[in-house]
Amino acid sequence: MAKRIVLTSDHAGFRLKEFLKKDLIEKGYVVVDDNPVLEEGDDYPDRVFSAAPKVKHDQGIFVCGTGIGMCIAANKEKGIIAADCSMPKEAHLARAHNNANVLCLGARLLTRDQAKRIMYTFLKTSFEGGRHARRVEKLA
Repeated sequence: MAKRIVLTSDHAGFRLKEFLKKDLIEKGYVVVDDNPVLEEGDDYPDRVFSAAPKVKHDQGIFVCGTGIGMCIAANKEKGIIAADCSMPKEAHLARAHNNANVLCLGARLLTRDQAKRIMYTFLKTSFEGGRHARRVEKLA
C-alpha cells in the first residue's frame, strides 16, 4: 500500500509544494493536496488548520516562505509534531528521535534539490522509540 502524504502551502511555498508533489506522485506516493490552486494573500495558519486534521496517521509536508510559520501553527494542532528542517540530518533526527509527522520547509531558504533531499530523508526515516518514546509521550 502506498504511503499517503498531506501537502499544503501558503502563496510563498506554492511553487515548491507543486514541485515536491509532482516528484512524490512519480515515486508512487498518494498525495492529498490541501490547496491545489494558488491563492494570493493566503495565510499560513489557515492552510495549516485546514491540512493538519487530514494528517492523522499519515505524514505531512507543509511549505511556506521560511517553514517557521507553518511549524508554529502546526504544533498547536493536537496530534501533530512538526519540525522545520533545513538539512537532511535535522529531518532524520526529527523522525528518529521526535516522531515528527509533519515536515515544514522554507521555500525562500532552500533550493528544490535541497528540499527534495530533506523531504525524502524525513519520509524514509522511522521513529526509533526506546529512550525517545517517553519524551514523545509527554507531548501528547
